[in-house]
Amino acid sequence: MAREQAAALAGSGKLKELWQRIGFVLGAFIVYRIGTHIPVPGVDPIAIAALFEQTRGSILDVLNMFSGGALSRLSVMALGVMPYISASIIMQMLTAVEPRLKQIKAEGEAGRRKIQKWTRYATVVLATFQAFGIASAVQSQSVNGAPVTLITGVSFTITCVLALVAGTMFLVWLGEQITDRGIGNGMSLIIFAGIVAGLPAAIGGTFELARNGEFSPLFVFGLLAAAILVTAFVVFVERGQRRLTVNYARQQRGNKVMQAPSSYFPLKLNMAGVIPPIFASSIILFPASLVGFFGSDSATGVAGILRNISTLMQPGELVYTMLYVGMILFFAFFYTALVFDPKEIAENLKKQGAFVPGIRPGQQTARYIDGVVSKLTLVGAIYLAVVCLLPELLIVNYNVPFYFGGTSLLIIVVVIMDLMGQVQSHLMSQQYESLMKKTNLTGKSSGGRRRRR
Repeated sequence: MAREQAAALAGSGKLKELWQRIGFVLGAFIVYRIGTHIPVPGVDPIAIAALFEQTRGSILDVLNMFSGGALSRLSVMALGVMPYISASIIMQMLTAVEPRLKQIKAEGEAGRRKIQKWTRYATVVLATFQAFGIASAVQSQSVNGAPVTLITGVSFTITCVLALVAGTMFLVWLGEQITDRGIGNGMSLIIFAGIVAGLPAAIGGTFELARNGEFSPLFVFGLLAAAILVTAFVVFVERGQRRLTVNYARQQRGNKVMQAPSSYFPLKLNMAGVIPPIFASSIILFPASLVGFFGSDSATGVAGILRNISTLMQPGELVYTMLYVGMILFFAFFYTALVFDPKEIAENLKKQGAFVPGIRPGQQTARYIDGVVSKLTLVGAIYLAVVCLLPELLIVNYNVPFYFGGTSLLIIVVVIMDLMGQVQSHLMSQQYESLMKKTNLTGKSSGGRRRRR
């Protein structure tokens, strides 16, 4: 039946818009991947690749993964969308604590556009700061005694900053276009595309290590099984719900008093989705990457301090692990508080004449829902931390590519699930529209026959 309905929709041209949206997303991916291979003017691509190879196994690999390999080539899109994500974090925090921003957000679409505009301005500032740090750091690096930049001084700094900021803002614009004209969240899809682009090389590198004898065939099989199990676990938890029973007040119809049927209110186990790991990574990666660029072999002075900080911020170190887990927990609660308001839910239930059994409507219902959501968020945050850290321990101990880490798998699985959900919703809406049109036509023809009679 479902196949026949899909065929009917395809035959009637209802899927044309869906295919256009999917085609737009694929076209945007192609543009993005082309941009990641355009180097910043004034750098030696071969020297940059050799310099990055020297830092392999550090936190720069994680940043390179999120940028889709653009950082290892120092392309114009080396910063990726991380400055925009950091700016979004800042604006969301300010919106939560600043009354004036709260009022602007409550204005609806106009308020959202204002906040979006200020977020772009903040993105330019952060991207400029990061680009200046990278430009200054790259000029001080050399490979085999030769500098990695073809030009130096103020001219290279200005060129590099302008190129990197322009690349980031282009990605922000491209992500917004994907959100408006494509399917899914544009920023998440860009990060997803960057991670997926590196998967073939990571899989090939793993088999190459197995062929050279560094990995045993049994270990490779175990790695594949672990990736499948983590994927299944993520899907299971992301679909997990806590259903709150909701009863409705009795309704009187004529002389009869009828009891309305009970319903339920679904609460997701992980309401924040993949946002906490992305936010936590964006906060940790940039300072650590700059420290890694500026750090030198000197053990004294400022260079020695930077080198020590860079060492502590590497994956597998206790400081890195504690910061990463702490930020995941914080952003899980913070983002859930932004997207879910128990008071608003309780007020809506009260207006509809609904109530939770054993709980008085209004304030007590809000407190009860808030308590349930807090417990679910704690479990969801622990789940995110476990998924993101357990594979990374495997990466650090066995030198497995970062693309098999929990964060990358989590992003890939969650983005695909969200994309499939939106495609399904689009198909259902098209099918519903088709049925409504058929019903209207049938009603008109029946009315015409009745009039003729």
